[in-house]
Parts: sequence; structure tokens; C-alpha cells
Amino acid sequence: MTIFSRIVAGEIPCYKVAENEHFFAFLDINPLVKGHTLVIPKREVDYIFDLNDDEIAQYHVFAKKIAIAIGKAFPCKKVGMTVLGLEVPHAHIHLVPMQSEKDMLFTNPKLQLTPEEFEAVAAAIRAEL
Repeated sequence: MTIFSRIVAGEIPCYKVAENEHFFAFLDINPLVKGHTLVIPKREVDYIFDLNDDEIAQYHVFAKKIAIAIGKAFPCKKVGMTVLGLEVPHAHIHLVPMQSEKDMLFTNPKLQLTPEEFEAVAAAIRAEL
């Protein structure tokens, strides 16, 4: 069971943004910027392109709703989307509010937020859904 599956199961705490029957969105614990959110399928699958066509379409529609809410909560030029990461063998989309393309550089220093700041960020996004 991956760390993300354990988050979905409630075994590991997170700052949840949204969920439905098939997908789950929560704040990245090492965010590039405020609002950086991960969107995962609840079904444990390592590689995004191993999802079937219907799943991948629903996954992107769910991510779109989260991205729109992020953009409202954290005004930006665009909400960037990327699929990367080999550390956790569970497909995940990163949604990152961008003022410039440099905001999407994963080599940038990560923000160090307090639990209260994380909860405020998650609440701001949830309020826009």
C-alpha cells in the first residue's frame, strides 16, 4: 500500500481539498507555492497511462475542478499541471498556481508552512469548489 493509499484510507493525515468516489485531492506537504495540490486516483496505480480511457478522462475532469478552485483562491496567471515523480508509485497530478513558469520548477526551494497555514490554504480552495 502506497503512502497515498494510506492517506486516502485515513491512516496518514493530510490537508484534504476534495474527494469523490474515485479521486482525492490534498495539499502537497512540500509545496512550491501556496495552493500546490496533488490529485490522485483512489485506485492504486503507479503510472497514469495505466488508467483506462474512462478513468483518465474522469481524472482530468476532477483535476480541472480543483484547478479552477485553486485559481480563484490564489489568483495567478494559470494553474500549471504536471505529472511527474518517481518517489511514490501512485499516479499523481501536481496542480500549481503560477505567476511564471519558474513556479513549476521542482528544484525550487519548498515552502515551510505551519499546520495552521496549510489548513487555511486547504480551506480557501475548498471554499471555491
